Amino acid sequence: MLRQALILSMQLPYLAGYPESLLAQVRQLIEHDKLGAVLTKRYPDRHQIQSDRALADYTQGLKSRYLKSAAPLAKVVYDGKIHILKDALGLHSYVNRVQGSKLKTRNEIRIASLFREAPPQFLEMIVVHELAHLREKEHNKAFYQLCQHMAPDYHQWEFDARLWLTWRALTKE
Repeated sequence: MLRQALILSMQLPYLAGYPESLLAQVRQLIEHDKLGAVLTKRYPDRHQIQSDRALADYTQGLKSRYLKSAAPLAKVVYDGKIHILKDALGLHSYVNRVQGSKLKTRNEIRIASLFREAPPQFLEMIVVHELAHLREKEHNKAFYQLCQHMAPDYHQWEFDARLWLTWRALTKE
């Protein structure tokens, strides 16, 4: 009874903003210890992109396919310093440098290191999200349309990645 009360009152920080009816379903999966099984069944594989070089090549391949005319990427790396709850799943930054009388911008993408262990769909979702920021700076309708153009299942993968993060947090406790 106490466990059930804890689960019902449980804050789900990765799922903030989703409807309560959906959160109730997630809590039920957690209560019955089925969240991990559901995710493992849906996403049984882990990607093989482990090095920063492989991540950069993978990202460049998606960029070449969908955003040929977008600004070039100077750096793509896994970053162990990204705090998932405070920062984000990945970061896209613009580094401005003055070179003579010109202002040069370098685009960098950093992906949280824990996604080395993720299913390939989750890595693709994060990379697509960060690449979309090359064209659209804000999270607006055009931004999410671009994400869906590059990954038609983008919204489902994002939700499932948040479930995966929730499950990981619960299994670490």
